[in-house]
Amino acid sequence: MTERMTGAQALVRALEHVGVDTVFGIPGGAILPAYDPLYDSTKVRHVLVRHEQGAGHAAEGYAQATGRVGVCMATSGPGATNLVTPLADAYMDSVPIVAITGQVPSAAIGTDAFQEADISGITMPITKHNFLVTDPLDIPRTILEAFHIASTGRPGPVLVDIAKDALQADTTFSWPPVMQLPGYRPVTRPHSKQIREAAKLIAEAARPVLYVGGGVHRAGASAELLQLAELTNIPVVTTLMARGAFPDSHPQHLGMPGMHGSVAAVGALQKSDLIIGMGVRFDDRVTGQLSTFAPYAKIVHADIDPAEISKNRHADVPIVGDCKEVLGDLIAAVQAASRRGDYSAWWTLLNGIKATYPLGYDEFDDGSLAPQYVMERLSAIVGPDAYYVAGVGQHQMWAAQFVQYEKPGTFINSGGLGTMGFAVPAAMGAKMGRPDATVWAIDGDGCFQMTNQELATCAIEGVPIKVAVINNGNLGMVRQWQTLFYHERYSNTDLQTTRRIPDFVKLADAYGCVGLRCERPEDVDATIRKAMEITDVPVVVDFVVHQDAMVWPMVAAGTSNDDIKIARDMAPTWESEDE
Repeated sequence: MTERMTGAQALVRALEHVGVDTVFGIPGGAILPAYDPLYDSTKVRHVLVRHEQGAGHAAEGYAQATGRVGVCMATSGPGATNLVTPLADAYMDSVPIVAITGQVPSAAIGTDAFQEADISGITMPITKHNFLVTDPLDIPRTILEAFHIASTGRPGPVLVDIAKDALQADTTFSWPPVMQLPGYRPVTRPHSKQIREAAKLIAEAARPVLYVGGGVHRAGASAELLQLAELTNIPVVTTLMARGAFPDSHPQHLGMPGMHGSVAAVGALQKSDLIIGMGVRFDDRVTGQLSTFAPYAKIVHADIDPAEISKNRHADVPIVGDCKEVLGDLIAAVQAASRRGDYSAWWTLLNGIKATYPLGYDEFDDGSLAPQYVMERLSAIVGPDAYYVAGVGQHQMWAAQFVQYEKPGTFINSGGLGTMGFAVPAAMGAKMGRPDATVWAIDGDGCFQMTNQELATCAIEGVPIKVAVINNGNLGMVRQWQTLFYHERYSNTDLQTTRRIPDFVKLADAYGCVGLRCERPEDVDATIRKAMEITDVPVVVDFVVHQDAMVWPMVAAGTSNDDIKIARDMAPTWESEDE
């Protein structure tokens, strides 16, 4: 059925048809025509955020918690450019979001009109695709295409920039439109020959490792991963973006690899003779100095994005396909194989490393709070059904190390871009997507001050997230690097000097939230339980921790994983665990 309506009405109607129930945004001149019909929509809830960056991160949190496409909206010029950071963040971490921006009238494009920015050009390198719409007839088709592109293949962000006159003009609306994407055909089914080759290498290997990345979670392939791991008895390491894709409690799980990974996970990759990479990028934070990474290993690399395969490390067996499909076919191939690998000696070595070098941390003689202890107790009291949404820095690494993740998707963080300020708005989006779930934002005092204005949104919209601020009074990860590499010259990392500015408890109260403070280990459990009892408003807990707490283990940037340190001047004795 064809109807007459404005372009703005067509936009809202199209959003309703693709199933959007929540949009995060802020109105402004160029996008204002869209806000009028949005006012009348009974299907789409608009959440008025306090900053467009918050809108973008909230859309990311919503998408990661639900598996659906997150949506944000902004006006032209500065409104659109404030979305650049979350778009880049979503691009790096393969998060499906659609950003809708208003643009100056089509006749004014290119004239440096008021609040004009070429947001399509600006975001071209950091979006999966983007559109500039100047004809109102194109709005329904463009929205359908944008959601299709964002959610299929390797997920990612898509920008739809719509000229103001296209929103205001009369047009015809019909649904569904015919998509025009002749060059977009993601490959999901892997090639059977490559699957057979991978199964052959698995049978021949003596020291294999399943190196699991965010692509496994994005594909919803955790069950298949578990089946393959248990079928083969191969050890598993899960990257920062895959925490929870394989249960932490499983005996085959060695932990997180990389710069702040467990000694067992890092050692397993270094000593392996076969790495089966699933939905990973062989990122520099995992490989360390690339030329020294896993020197004995052949590589099976499966990813839905062919551009990732052999980009950093040559793949002996490249497999293009959806990880769920790849793992399913690999399970069948392994089951059909005439022989199975014997990894008993490999497990003896790895279990020895795991027992000798467990994750641990220092406690402080003055009785001050260790942030790792906060994470341990948060994990124990809150449990594995909650969503934990981390900012970026030391607290992110402690959350990755010391919270036990048993279920896929329960750890949400900014991995590739490393965006400070991610946690609070992303937690808000996650909670709106999963209103019945407990959602904890784990933030640092530096990150928290970048986007904490979204607490006002949470309070007004009735989104009772909980925020654990790991407050060491510093930009902690930068301070750690200054300690290790800059002779303890702490240039511009002290956030508070000798005073609490701001006082996070008072700030929480000002935002209509409950503020709590915890400074002693003996008070941690009671404080967390009190926060858990409050379910009608957001809660902010100021955990005041020691400023010199460090993240260990650590592989310094640009160095070999063989140079991993378990404390400032301590390294594991790799030679004594020689293969």
